[in-house]
Amino acid sequence: MVKLNFFQQKDLPGLSYTLDELQSQYTATAQQALQKIEERSDTLAFPITIFENENSAGFFVLDFGNDKLELTDNHHSMLLRSFSINPELQGKGIGKKAMIQVDEFIRENFKECDEIVLAVNQNNISAYKLYLKVGYHFDEKTRIGRTGLQYLMYKKL
Repeated sequence: MVKLNFFQQKDLPGLSYTLDELQSQYTATAQQALQKIEERSDTLAFPITIFENENSAGFFVLDFGNDKLELTDNHHSMLLRSFSINPELQGKGIGKKAMIQVDEFIRENFKECDEIVLAVNQNNISAYKLYLKVGYHFDEKTRIGRTGLQYLMYKKL
């Protein structure tokens, strides 16, 4: 069973996985994302642990900071970033189940949020297809990210 919870330090050992070279081009590890939050003293970024049967299986960040305004004009939106699943657990539907649960998690914990935005590299086809399957939209808006062209996607809540 997949569930989402706010990250706690005790989750870290299960999130100490390494992404392969290809995945590392597109997303940060949990440790990298947590370090960036700490460096910026970012109180608007909320790290989330994905659990599968009570074990840490993945990670992402829900970010209310101004970075989201590069993707939308909506001040009530939230940027989903640094999404990853432990490579040993990939291909089991955990990512899809987690992405489906994100909507309800946000509704329960961030009532003012009415839209989720994200950027996905055009070459990260599996992630792009996943986001489409779980209801995200792509209106042909793009930007250049650290590893090339990114599709800007959104989902209204």
